[in-house]
Amino acid sequence: MAASSNSSLSGSSVSSDPEDYQPPIWKSYLYQLQQEAQRPKRITCPHEMESRPKYYGREFYGMISREYADELLAGAEGAYLIRESQRQPGTHTLALRFGHQTLNYRLFYDGKHFVGEKRFESVHDLVTDALITLYIETKAAEYIAKMTTNPIYEHLGYTSLIKDKMVHRLSRVRTEPRRVTFQRDERISSPLVQRGALKDTPEKQCFYEKIHNFKVHTFRGPHWCEYCANFMWGLIAQGVRCSDCGLNVHKQCSKLVPSDCQPDLRRIKKVFSCDLTTLVKAHNTTRPMVVDMCIREIELRGMKSEGLYRVSGFSEHVEDVRLSFDRDGDKADISASAYADINIIAGALKLYLRDLPIPVITFDLYSKFIQAAKLPIAESRLEAIHESLLQLPPAHYETLRYLMAHLKRVTQFEKDNLMTSENLGIVYGPTLMQPPEQNALTTLNDMRQQKLVVQLMIEHEDVLF
Repeated sequence: MAASSNSSLSGSSVSSDPEDYQPPIWKSYLYQLQQEAQRPKRITCPHEMESRPKYYGREFYGMISREYADELLAGAEGAYLIRESQRQPGTHTLALRFGHQTLNYRLFYDGKHFVGEKRFESVHDLVTDALITLYIETKAAEYIAKMTTNPIYEHLGYTSLIKDKMVHRLSRVRTEPRRVTFQRDERISSPLVQRGALKDTPEKQCFYEKIHNFKVHTFRGPHWCEYCANFMWGLIAQGVRCSDCGLNVHKQCSKLVPSDCQPDLRRIKKVFSCDLTTLVKAHNTTRPMVVDMCIREIELRGMKSEGLYRVSGFSEHVEDVRLSFDRDGDKADISASAYADINIIAGALKLYLRDLPIPVITFDLYSKFIQAAKLPIAESRLEAIHESLLQLPPAHYETLRYLMAHLKRVTQFEKDNLMTSENLGIVYGPTLMQPPEQNALTTLNDMRQQKLVVQLMIEHEDVLF
């Protein structure tokens, strides 16, 4: 069946000026089909059934056969009843008339009614949704199969504008990763790497990619998919919504949406424990503001503080800093007048990094860094760490680069603060690296390698990044 005439997007164009943005023309064919779908007809039992569960109504017929249920429903499209299974007493079946035949579904209840993934407050709502879905998928199976082939997503004005702005901004401010070859200086007998020679490699794209955080969503009132422009049918759980940017799409369309989520600050509930890439994209920055602000404050008044990062700040005050960032964002006051003890700010920075849902050195790269630290030859060890760094997500790479440059400056004051690169490696190893299986024994066994990875990144920061 052909789509209605207003489904065409041909000839449309997107202006670079947001004021000229023209919304897409939504396709109404599936909406029209939903309006045509048969409405439920409850077939009530004329007798009071003592065995009827309290969560069913008069549509419950007790233990009757499939054949008798078929007779009761015959000739009434959309008619339904509930029966107890004769083969498995205590289990219940929804018998539903559709397409001139009786369909039987195992019916469950756990506080809500369901036959599949969707859960409903009432059996009537479940049947309404089932009739809509059955009708649309019967009438428009071919249309649904092809509806993702000509998406409107790339034509949406706000999508293009957001992408253009992010690429332009980050191309100006982000330091590109450098690929380095490590060599030993033959004039020096030390086994440590003395020289890093750059070799030409293509620059990595600076755009910070972020996958959408889609979750099943129930839309109130008619909604259209922002990927294919088709109606999102059904009574509940009609599609998915990105909890970070609010994009609404069909579940099947969500698999085709590019990794270009631009989080909306109104949807980001907190700063701490928020995914790193999500936070920097929401604030349109290259690094989390917590990292920038804490490091700025520490370098302003704490570089000579004895035991910097090793000495803990008062935990209640560290928690206050966390709450301040969650509440006020980049307006949080972490100055000396608010927190005189610099260890509180250092503690807040470590807490932020430790509480990331995906560590700065990501779970999928953890083993590569650990294996790199185990290599016996210094040059090979640094080569492997460098190669692993290049595989980090851009926001993680930039955060780690900035942090290591800061820690390198901390070691320049080690006569005062007593914090060598090794000491900082001990502190920051388990903060930046966590095994994906969260196994205490694995963490204990890997502590030496965790420390060494951070130590080497500090000592060779100028070459590794």
